[in-house]
Amino acid sequence: MTEAKKPEILAPAGDPYSFLAALAAGADAVYCGLKHFSARMLARNFSISELAGLAELARSRGARTYVAINTLLKPDEADKAGRLIKRLVADVGPQALIVQDLGVAVVARQAGYKGELHLSTLANVSSPTGLAVLPRLSFARAVLPRELSVDEMREMAEAAPEGLSLEAFVHGALCYNVSGRCYWSSFLGGKSGLRGRCVQPCRRLYDHRGQKGRYFSCQDLSLDVLTKALLTIPQITAWKIEGRKKGPHYVYHAVAAYKLLRDAPDDASAKKMAASFLEQSLGRATTNYNFLPQRPKNPVDTKERTGSGLPAGKLTRGVKPGQWNLSTRVSLQHGDLVRLGAEDEPGHRIVKVSRSVPKGGRLTLTFEDGPRPESGMPAYLIDRREPGLLEKIRPLEEALAKLPEREAGPVEFAPKLPKPRKAGRVEPLYISVWRHPDMRKEKGAFGVWVSTKRAHNLPLQRAATVWWWLPPVIWPDEESEFVSLIAAIVSRGGKRFVLGAPWQTGLFPAGAKGLEFWAGPFCNIANPLALGELARLGFTGAFATPELAGEDLLALPALSPLPLGLVHKGAWPLGLSRVLSGEVKTCLPVISPKEEGLWAVKYDKTYWLYANWEMDLYKHRDALEKAGYAVFVDLREPLPKDVARRERTSHFNWEVGLL
Repeated sequence: MTEAKKPEILAPAGDPYSFLAALAAGADAVYCGLKHFSARMLARNFSISELAGLAELARSRGARTYVAINTLLKPDEADKAGRLIKRLVADVGPQALIVQDLGVAVVARQAGYKGELHLSTLANVSSPTGLAVLPRLSFARAVLPRELSVDEMREMAEAAPEGLSLEAFVHGALCYNVSGRCYWSSFLGGKSGLRGRCVQPCRRLYDHRGQKGRYFSCQDLSLDVLTKALLTIPQITAWKIEGRKKGPHYVYHAVAAYKLLRDAPDDASAKKMAASFLEQSLGRATTNYNFLPQRPKNPVDTKERTGSGLPAGKLTRGVKPGQWNLSTRVSLQHGDLVRLGAEDEPGHRIVKVSRSVPKGGRLTLTFEDGPRPESGMPAYLIDRREPGLLEKIRPLEEALAKLPEREAGPVEFAPKLPKPRKAGRVEPLYISVWRHPDMRKEKGAFGVWVSTKRAHNLPLQRAATVWWWLPPVIWPDEESEFVSLIAAIVSRGGKRFVLGAPWQTGLFPAGAKGLEFWAGPFCNIANPLALGELARLGFTGAFATPELAGEDLLALPALSPLPLGLVHKGAWPLGLSRVLSGEVKTCLPVISPKEEGLWAVKYDKTYWLYANWEMDLYKHRDALEKAGYAVFVDLREPLPKDVARRERTSHFNWEVGLL
C-alpha cells in the first residue's frame, strides 16, 4: 500500500519579504494577491512583474504559486480582470487561481488560463451536498469554512466528488462573521469585505447592557498539534495559514511549525519546537474554535486581548513633552515593528524600533504630531527583523536579483459575455419575505424563510405559490434536516426556491420536476458572466447583490441572460455567525462608539446580526423598474421589543459606490 500524500503547507504572502520567508521555511505553496481584485486589498500585494520573479524562484525550489483573484466582479470589470489574468498567464504562470466569483472563473478560462481553479472560502460551500456541483464549474479545490469541526470536515471529504480536493485553515485570524456572509463594513459605507476593503467593525469596542467590551473580536485560530487528525483525511490536500497582512517573521515561524507538525506528528521534540515557533509568530491569543466537536470553544473572549502581537510593555510619560518611555518585557531589535494600543484608541500607531533594547530595558519614543497616547497604553511586538531570519532570506534575495527582468508587453482582452435575455416590459412583482407570515393578510405572492426549527409555522397549505427562501448558510450538522424539510415542501407542491448559495441545488430531491431556482441576494451576484454560469446550471432567475452602486445596479439587467430581482427594502443583515459571545444576549441592543445600534438573533444554528435601521431603495423604484428588474423584495424582520429602531434608513452603497 502506498503512503498517502502529505498535505501541502500553504503560506500567505502580502509582500516580497513574506514570500521569501515562506520559501525559506519550506512552504510547499505560497498564495498572494495582486494590487487589484484581491480580498486583502489592505495588504501591500504584488505587481505582476514583481510576482513573476518570485514565482520563478519558487518553481526552482519546487514550490507552487497561487494567486487570489477573489473579489466580487462588478458589471463592467470583466475586461480589466481578463487583461490582468492574461498577464498572469504570460509572465507568472501560477499553478492555481483562488476565486469566489463565478464570473472570474469564466474570465480566467477565456483569458487562456489552463491551471487549477480553487473556490475561495468566501463562496461559502458550507455543507456536503454542495460539493457535487463544483467540478461542473471547473473547480479542482474548495476551501472549507473556518467554522467546521474535524467531524464535519470528514463529512465534507466523504461527499467530495472524484477530482475535487479540499483545503482547510489551520492557523491565522478568524472573522466573526462567516466568510462571504459579512456585509458589516459595506453596510456602514462602501468598504466591502467581498472587495477586500473591510474596515473590521467587529474589532471595535461596543456597549451592551451598560458594559463595554469587544464582543465580536475573535482570537486567532491555531490547530497546533490537533492537525494530526487532518492527516487521516486524504481529501484535505492543503493546510492553509491565514495572514497576507502579516510580516515575514510570522510567515516563517508559522510555516516552520506546521511543517514539523505534518512531517513528525508523533515526535515529542518536533511538537515542542513547533509550539515554540507558534509562540514566536506574534499573532493574537489563540483558540482551536470548533475543531473538536466534543469541546467547541467560543473564539470571542472579551477577557483576552484580541489585538495581534506579543505584549512588549506599557508606556509611561517621559521627562519632556511628547516623550514616552517603553519599559520592555521582551528584547527588541533594530527594525522591529511595535503597535501601540488598539486601532480604535486615541494615540494608536505603529512605530519602528530604531535601536536594539534588551528585555527589561527602556526605549524612548517621541511623538510630535497626531493624538498622544495614554499613560499605561500597552505595546505589542507585531513584526521583527531578527538577523537569523534575514540570513535565511538573503540567499533567496540574491537568487531573485539574478533573474532577468521581464518586459511587460501590451495585453488585449475582450470578454465574451452571455447573450442578454430579450424581455419586453413586464409588470414587476413586489413581495415581502417573512419569518412568520400572517396568512390572513398575505393574499398574493409572498416569501418565507425555510427554517427547520420553525417548520410547524411554514405555510405548507400554500406551498405552490410561496417563494421559499433558503438561509445563506447551512451547516453539515443541519443539512439532513433541511433535505427532509425541502422534500416535504416539494411534495406539497412547492416549486419556487430562492437559494442562499448556488451549491444548495444539491439539497433537492433527485429528479424532481418543475422546480424553479433563483440565486438569492446572498449569492453575491454582480456581473453578467456569473449570471451566465447560473443559467448554465439551470437557474430560472437571480437576485443581484444590493451591495452594488446605483449605476451598476441599473446597468446589470440589460446585460443579464436571466430575469433579475433585487432586495430594495427591509432588514439586511450585517452578517451571519456560528457563535455569539456568552456576554451578549440575543434580541438586546449592542451599541457602537458612533451610537450605531445592532442586535443578534438565532435562526436554526446560525446567529444573524442586524442593524437597528433598514435599507431602503424605494425612491429609486421607478428607475429600477425601467432598468428591467422583475422582482422586488422587502425583507421583513421582527424588531425585538427592547431594540429601538432608528429613524434613518440606508441606501446601502447606492450613492457612495462599492470600492
